[in-house]
Amino acid sequence: MENIRNFCIISHIDHGKSTLADRLLELTKTIDPKKMTPQFLDSMDLEREKGITIKLKPVRMNYNFQGKDYILNLVDTPGHVDFSYEVSRSLAAVEGAVLLIDATQGIQAQTLANLELAKKQNLAIIPVVNKIDSPQAKVEEAVEEMSNLLNVMPDEILQISAKNGTNVEQVLHAVIEKVPAPKHEENKNDFRALIFDSEFDSFKGVIAFVRVIDGEINDREKIELFAAKTPAEVKEIGYLNPTFSAKQKLSKGEIGYIATGIKEPGKVRAGDTIIKWHGPNVKTQIEPLPGYQEPRPMVFASLYPENPDDFDLLKVALSKLKLNDPALVFEPEMKEALGRGFNCGFLGTLHIEIVSERLEREFGLDLVISTPSVVYKIFDQKDVETPIYSAADWPEQSSIRRTEEPWVSLEVIAPSSHMGKLMEILKDLRGNYVETNYLTPERAIIIFETPLRGIIANLYDKIKTASQGYASMNYKMLGFRPGKLVKMEIWIAGHKEEAFSRIVAEDEAYQEGKKIVEKLKDVLPAEQFSVALQAIIGGKVIARETIKARRKDVTGYLYGGDVTRKRKLLEKQKRGKKLMKQKGSVNIPSKAFLEIFRT
Repeated sequence: MENIRNFCIISHIDHGKSTLADRLLELTKTIDPKKMTPQFLDSMDLEREKGITIKLKPVRMNYNFQGKDYILNLVDTPGHVDFSYEVSRSLAAVEGAVLLIDATQGIQAQTLANLELAKKQNLAIIPVVNKIDSPQAKVEEAVEEMSNLLNVMPDEILQISAKNGTNVEQVLHAVIEKVPAPKHEENKNDFRALIFDSEFDSFKGVIAFVRVIDGEINDREKIELFAAKTPAEVKEIGYLNPTFSAKQKLSKGEIGYIATGIKEPGKVRAGDTIIKWHGPNVKTQIEPLPGYQEPRPMVFASLYPENPDDFDLLKVALSKLKLNDPALVFEPEMKEALGRGFNCGFLGTLHIEIVSERLEREFGLDLVISTPSVVYKIFDQKDVETPIYSAADWPEQSSIRRTEEPWVSLEVIAPSSHMGKLMEILKDLRGNYVETNYLTPERAIIIFETPLRGIIANLYDKIKTASQGYASMNYKMLGFRPGKLVKMEIWIAGHKEEAFSRIVAEDEAYQEGKKIVEKLKDVLPAEQFSVALQAIIGGKVIARETIKARRKDVTGYLYGGDVTRKRKLLEKQKRGKKLMKQKGSVNIPSKAFLEIFRT
């Protein structure tokens, strides 16, 4: 155990975590140079395309330092705010963290958030400034910011270029010297391992990625999942190198994997403790390890298969995705217009995008996705609280005494020169300005309190555009606060379309309603009769558009004769269209749902 070092790399998105991991894999000769590709640990196509890390990745490296052989267990982590839960699980499995900052951008919002998580775990922090080779690098400013943030001397901060490999070996030396070896209590020899991630294999069942805290486990031994009370027999154990490398045993302090053989994904959860099985009726004195705080999804969206026959496939796909994405929650629901589907909870809008793309690519599903919404609370006349996950759950307005919505504390870090434009965007959120703190004279942090529904409405893109890409944002939940909220219904040709209903702020209802009916007018095909599109709140129409009827020239074949012949045919057409309007209903194509949900 003295020669084991468990550490992770934390930083803001696109600061060079995956590139640094590549150089560490090369230096430790973990990967054959012929097989080496950029962003090696980002194995998902989506990660490579978007240039971001989505999933944490453990890898074991061997390194000789000053004549001693060391085992270095690295956990590569995501950087986007929507995947902070992945970071928290990585931090629970290690003793140290490399805090990486981009010399061209300096400290960013997610840097501060990840650092706060690392400090809560009492991890050893190794400060590193990356991209010192870039022509835009402001190395001295980045070192000064980090020195002030961590209260350390500037010469303690490593300056590297992960791209060129400059000074990267110093990072390995710092990990060995500063990250403590795993701790172990002498009187605890019973096997305990913490599950920090998992994935599904059709032959080996659920494969749990674990950090062994106490004792050791051998291949083919019987185990039990503590919280799930599920016994299983080990099918295979080993570590990731970075591919699966089977071994005979895993010992305390090590990070590896256990193939459980369990074929029901829901039984294996991140944060559970694996112990040895002592028999069907034997009570053990072993205490479970402190797991993770369950993530609370605050953004909800409904997923429906375009082909109703794919419902069961969607159910299986979501179960398998939840294995390595515990923040995803889902439950079945049904809507008349869309059929059977699932109401899913996410950590943010990027999380929705990633999950839906994975479902389409990995499982071949074509999906209809509803508008993202947050969870609200309503209190009836007797002050009984009810959570509301979608507009379909909203009761009659007369039965509601008061409503509450989630608020967040938003942190935006940006150059001082862009503060004016950013403040205008933040004022539109109708929240509360708290304060502005300056990291340096050129860079500041704006702290702003605002409803969460404003964050999920493309705020990230707006901030990036206004700051020419230099600003970054992070937010944390503050809890629920009172709000004036109403349900807005959309009626098409006199029929209520529940799928388009949404919950809006009372003072923003007209703008929202106008935007939806105008979009519907663009995406819905014309019918043989005129179609009224209405946004309605409490029985009152607040916005309306009309799709004109498709018109056939019924008089085209006439030639000459009295004008009354032409009039008679036009009147007949008019009566027919009126009758059609009374009896007919509009068929809404699934593409129209997608277009509306994207607005």
